[in-house]
Amino acid sequence: MLILILGVALWWAAHLWKRAAPGLRAQFGDKGKGYVAGALALALILMIWGYKTADGAVWWGPSAAMKGINNILVLIAFYLFAAAGMKTGITRRMRHPQLTGFALWAFAHLLPNGDLPSLILFGGLLAWSLVEMAAINRAQPDWTPPPPVPARKEAMAAVGALLVFGVVALIHGWLGYNPFGA
Repeated sequence: MLILILGVALWWAAHLWKRAAPGLRAQFGDKGKGYVAGALALALILMIWGYKTADGAVWWGPSAAMKGINNILVLIAFYLFAAAGMKTGITRRMRHPQLTGFALWAFAHLLPNGDLPSLILFGGLLAWSLVEMAAINRAQPDWTPPPPVPARKEAMAAVGALLVFGVVALIHGWLGYNPFGA
């Protein structure tokens, strides 16, 4: 469990370094980006390894209904990720579509996974995304929505989200986690 907690903590630290210690982060200049990238890669390794080896209390297990809700929320999360990258229309109404998508993804994974390792991993990442949005809003209170974009970008983001969802579902199946049904 310690490895999982270290991974989540490192994820938080790497992402919040710029906000928590802007002067120190600025001293590293462009090299700091490499340090952050390396820390995030290590955080991912620790989280995956820690989650695979962690054991803990189980409060509920997956059900077909929870997996169905999870899948709908994850599909919306993938759309928000695509929308953020493509600057679609929703980015004119939502300041943090990528972080909102990440939060939705994390929350969705808590629904079918009612065990302590999942609470630490997905709950920790959900909390991070909410703290990150609050930190950005406090550091930069003014926000100007991007200009309008062509409607075809909306369709491209939706198709992209469906394709990514399909690939991720296949990978989950290959790894032994059935993303559909009980």
